[in-house]
Amino acid sequence: MLTVDFSRFPLAPGDRVLDLGCGAGRHAFECYRRGAQVVALDQNGEEIREVAKWFAAMKEAGEAPEGATATAMEGDALALPFPDESFDVVIISEVMEHIPDDKGVLAEMVRVLRPGGRIAVTVPRYGPEKVCWALSDAYHEVEGGHIRIYKADELVAKVREAGLRPYGSHHAHALHSPYWWLKCAFGVDNDKALPVRAYHKLLVWDIMKKPLATRIAERALNPVLGKSFVVYATKPHLPRVDAR
Repeated sequence: MLTVDFSRFPLAPGDRVLDLGCGAGRHAFECYRRGAQVVALDQNGEEIREVAKWFAAMKEAGEAPEGATATAMEGDALALPFPDESFDVVIISEVMEHIPDDKGVLAEMVRVLRPGGRIAVTVPRYGPEKVCWALSDAYHEVEGGHIRIYKADELVAKVREAGLRPYGSHHAHALHSPYWWLKCAFGVDNDKALPVRAYHKLLVWDIMKKPLATRIAERALNPVLGKSFVVYATKPHLPRVDAR
């Protein structure tokens, strides 16, 4: 399940991509399939080891084109172990709501992104997230949990203040908002509640089968119920300085 829409965020074979806070690796895997040179970075060593296994399995199965590369590594989003302008593309999906110093993370992403490069930022959307917080303290009051809820204009302003130029945005995963409301209502760790189990089965079926009816329904509902808010931006080229 991808949150970044690659029709709005074009990726070329050979692009150097950083998936920052990659988690289970869903965006990193898609970039690898598209022929990119991918670095998947996360502070969770267990998840990184699992992502590395999947990269190896994808290579073995021939899922990535010739020239594509993939590396999984542990790292700190506030102190990225890369030189300036190392990447053509940076993706940070559902991460910034966890980090106290979100401006510091944005500054590090801008530092490692080359001029003219592209960045995609996704966070939980304000409305659906407020419902989750209202229904359950356990949803966000956990170690490593969500510490803030972004309004759309607030996130766009922070992206712009970091020196980037936003060029597009959208909402995603409308069908997932009710699932999380149910989880919060019945207990975030209670996967046995019948409504939660039934809705989860629906989501799995939708992800696996991609039926036209639910694709149309989600597109129609995304502007209203989309669980995630996505912003796309570019890093501008610095103006040339006349040496005369």
